Amino acid sequence: MALNIGLNVPAPDKECQDANCPFHGTLPVRGQVITGKVVSDRMMGTAVVARNYLHYVRKYKRYEKRSSKLHAHNPPCIQAKVGDVVKIAECRPLSKSTTFVIVEVQKP
Repeated sequence: MALNIGLNVPAPDKECQDANCPFHGTLPVRGQVITGKVVSDRMMGTAVVARNYLHYVRKYKRYEKRSSKLHAHNPPCIQAKVGDVVKIAECRPLSKSTTFVIVEVQKP
């Protein structure tokens, strides 16, 4: 049985035994919810998510494109692959660089 994590996202169909899964484990989510694209899934249980955004430069009165990469825990019940557009939610630090968890795969 999947828990209600407080976000408007559907629970995954598969079950998992991961303690760091927000749906089937004990990991609470809070703070930011970000949409991005998975650019790497080669780490065990972690995916690298890139997000693109526009930054306003006052001097030139224009926007510049910027991007950042975030590490997010990839639960076994979700298993996001490279190229998937995912929604990630902030959680407690799971490792040195992982402070987000994937909660939904929106489209490949």
